[in-house]
Formats: sequence, C-alpha cells, structure tokens
Amino acid sequence: MSKTVSRIRRSKKLRATLQKTGGMRIAISRSLKNISAQLIDSSNGSVLATISTQQKAFSGANGGNIEAAKFVGAEIAKKSVELGHKKVTFDRSGYKYHGRVKALAEAARDGGLEF
Repeated sequence: MSKTVSRIRRSKKLRATLQKTGGMRIAISRSLKNISAQLIDSSNGSVLATISTQQKAFSGANGGNIEAAKFVGAEIAKKSVELGHKKVTFDRSGYKYHGRVKALAEAARDGGLEF
C-alpha cells in the first residue's frame, strides 16, 4: 500500500465519524511549500472559513514552513472565534502529528480553540 493511499484511508475514518456527529472541524492540507486550513461544518459539508499561505494576507514569513504553519493556525483560530465556534475537531487529513501539522494545531489552541 502506498503512502498516499494509507493517508487517505486514515483520513476517511475520522471524517465518517464526524459526519455522524455533525460537529465543526478544521481540516488541513499541505504540500511541500504551502499549508492551508478550512473551518468546515460537518453536518452539511459547508466551508465557513479558509486560510492559506497562498493568500495575500500571508506575505511570506521569513522563518520558513513552521512559521507559516503557525500563522495559518493563528488566523484560522481568529476566524473561528469570530464566527462563534470555539470547540472544534482537528482533522489532520491523515498526516502525522509532527512538524508543520503540530505547529498549526498548537497555534490554533493558543488562538483560543479547543480540540
């Protein structure tokens, strides 16, 4: 089984469980250069907010990818709190909780979100 297939299989398990409960989730996606996060209402699948390192609001953190992930985590937390959703589920999309994924999650927690 390839790395990508295993990651997708892991991500489907969490999403199936969340769809039954209908909670809010923060889903991330990452590439080699960029990372993005979306605030999704799992009951109907609508995206309420999104932030990415490709947007103009991100002018390129000089610290590298970890700093970019911290920026994305802080911004998605700010948008989520503005919309009134403090309790969310962190959907890491099958990625390991390490490096940029961990930095994004910790920045979101510091921004006021509860996982």
